[in-house]
Amino acid sequence: MPPIENSPHQPRVVCYHQTHYNKNGDFVSALPLVTECEDLIGCSHLIVAAIHLNERAGDITLNNDPPDAPKHDPLWEEVKVLQDVGIKVLGMLGGAAKGSFTRLDRSDAVFEEFYVPLRDVIRAHGLNGLDLDVEEKISLAGVVRLIDRLKADFGQAFIITLSPVATALQGLRHISGFDYEALEVMRGSSIDCYHVQFYNNWGRLQDLSGMNTILRRGWKPEKVVVGVLTNAANGHGFIPFEELRWILVALRQYVPKFGGVMGWEYFNSVPGGEDRPWEWAESMMKILRNG
Repeated sequence: MPPIENSPHQPRVVCYHQTHYNKNGDFVSALPLVTECEDLIGCSHLIVAAIHLNERAGDITLNNDPPDAPKHDPLWEEVKVLQDVGIKVLGMLGGAAKGSFTRLDRSDAVFEEFYVPLRDVIRAHGLNGLDLDVEEKISLAGVVRLIDRLKADFGQAFIITLSPVATALQGLRHISGFDYEALEVMRGSSIDCYHVQFYNNWGRLQDLSGMNTILRRGWKPEKVVVGVLTNAANGHGFIPFEELRWILVALRQYVPKFGGVMGWEYFNSVPGGEDRPWEWAESMMKILRNG
């Protein structure tokens, strides 16, 4: 096997950015991913979360407020800056709040009513792509229709990712309602990668056996981005930073072309915590790209 340095593969470092204001009401800036990181831009992809399609068609919220609410102005201003230096910025659709995908899984007419306003939000804010975090049941035909329409409206350069729990790629029980292996066969060429959630009791990353199961089922390693919690407060299954460092070093040796790492979520990432959350991403970038 050739050394890592001879490979053109560049693993991703993905930060999910949902908490835009801290408990004191102060805006959580993502610009330090550029301005404070010494040697490298802190992440390759930033995912703005979470976009929800509510019960009435056209009623879209980014967390609890419309995407164009004044409170989001600092966020959208930063998005442009991050994109200018090469960070790809995606929106995240769905997540733990249910309903967005079931509303897109109805008749063609109803799909249009809910999809078109979503398309307009993506256009208005110049997002580079959309992450589909499907934590409710949607049919295979429904997710294929959504992917096809996004590619038709935004072109082949538009980034589409999905965020399954680890068991979904292991052929076991999961929460999305469709078969991910079938989706990969049907539309794999339209899907950039999968942000695989190895936490909240849906998978373990520590001994690499879960990753091995995924690879043995035929998943391309470069499309598997391992997902971890950045802080014990963000869910169950947090891996302490130093332990995660060695897991990624081992994984990098075991699977040289694995897709990278994603962290949920940015604002309180350790070791820096809320005061210096960018340090997690900077460290991940150094581990995965500089060794």
